[in-house]
Amino acid sequence: MLRYTLMRLGIFVGCLVVVWGLVYSGIVPRGLGGSNGMWVVLLALVISAPISFVVLRGERDRASMKLVPKVERMKARFEAEAGQEDAVVDEAARTQQTS
Repeated sequence: MLRYTLMRLGIFVGCLVVVWGLVYSGIVPRGLGGSNGMWVVLLALVISAPISFVVLRGERDRASMKLVPKVERMKARFEAEAGQEDAVVDEAARTQQTS
């Protein structure tokens, strides 16, 4: 998971450098007023998202395969705890009815 995150961050930083260079050279228009920094970051985000989606598909699949067992264990534990809680509530209700 960390590897995927670092790869995604690397793609974003690469896009940020390229966009900054394009804005600095005047190929891409600057933002309005003092918004130039925000414009560069947002444009880099918009460009890096689809690149990451396509380029990191395999790495994303590997990361999700590592997460699936953890999620399944959490679901099983939650269901077991919910069953125990239901038993306690049912027992309390039966005790109240007999009193």
